[in-house]
Order: sequence, then structure tokens, then C-alpha cells
Amino acid sequence: MRVIAGEFRSRRLKAPPGNETRPTPDRLREALFSILAPILEGAIFVDAYAGGGSVGIEALSRGAGRVIFLEKNRGAAAIIRENLASLGAAERAEVRCVRAAPALQALDADIVFLDPPYPLQEEYRLALEAASLNAGGIAIAQHASKHELAEQYGSLRQYRVLRQGDNSLSFYKKRV
Repeated sequence: MRVIAGEFRSRRLKAPPGNETRPTPDRLREALFSILAPILEGAIFVDAYAGGGSVGIEALSRGAGRVIFLEKNRGAAAIIRENLASLGAAERAEVRCVRAAPALQALDADIVFLDPPYPLQEEYRLALEAASLNAGGIAIAQHASKHELAEQYGSLRQYRVLRQGDNSLSFYKKRV
């Protein structure tokens, strides 16, 4: 796993051992951050179900002001902390070892990225409804392409879906 672009470009990242986490593919990360580029600079970014933290670290590398990582697996959270320390970025981030959906309710972020384990379909509803309660701007959910997410969760309404093979990104923003 590596950082694609920005301040930490080409730097290698450690990944948690085993099959409990699934890193976001480079090509999908590149597409995600091409879309987010106009709003990322200085943003508060949440990487929920963070795994090894590659998405949140990419956000820091590309100009996010602060990243909050939510990861309940202690081993994966430790890897995120190691990756941040090796990049000298620990002071611009916070790693919380918590369940993501309940934690999202209390966060005020500009961008929320969530990538629950694909088999846990109910977790998408819980996380997106929780994200709709914060005052932030947009939420993006990575999911299996064969699984369609609802058009609306709480005050969040889907406005874009990006499909790449087996993976998709659904983009949500608050209804106005």
C-alpha cells in the first residue's frame, strides 16, 4: 500500500495483517480524490472503518487540515498510528479506537468517508444515518457494486455513484 499523490507521494504504508481489513484500491482512491480535490484543502476529514488508514492518510497528503480515523480493531488502529508517525503527520490526525457508527453522531466534519466490511449491510444504514446528524458537508460510502445503497439516509441524499469493477462509491450531501 502506498500514498498516491501530494505531500507524502509514493511513501509506503503498513497494512494490518490478516484479512480483517480490505484496503481501498489505488485506482478507486485516485478517482475519489480527483472528485474531492476542489473541497479538500483545509477540510476536516473522517476516515470511518479506517483499516490501515490509507484513505485518511491520502486526504492528509492532499491537503486536508485534519483527519479523524475511526477503527474499532486495536491492531489496525496501532498500524494507523505507526503510519502517521513515520510520515510526521501525527499532530494533524486523531485515531479513535471506537465503533464508527455511534462515534459519527458526535463528529462535526466536512467530509466523512466510510468503508464498513461489505458483508455488514446494516452497518451502512447505521453509519450514514449517524453521519447525517453532524453538521458536515458530504459523506461517501465505499461498497460492493452489487449492493445498491438507498438514495437517502436521514438528511443525506445520494447525488453520485462511481462504479469501478467490484467496488463503488456512493456520494451523499445534506438536503437543502
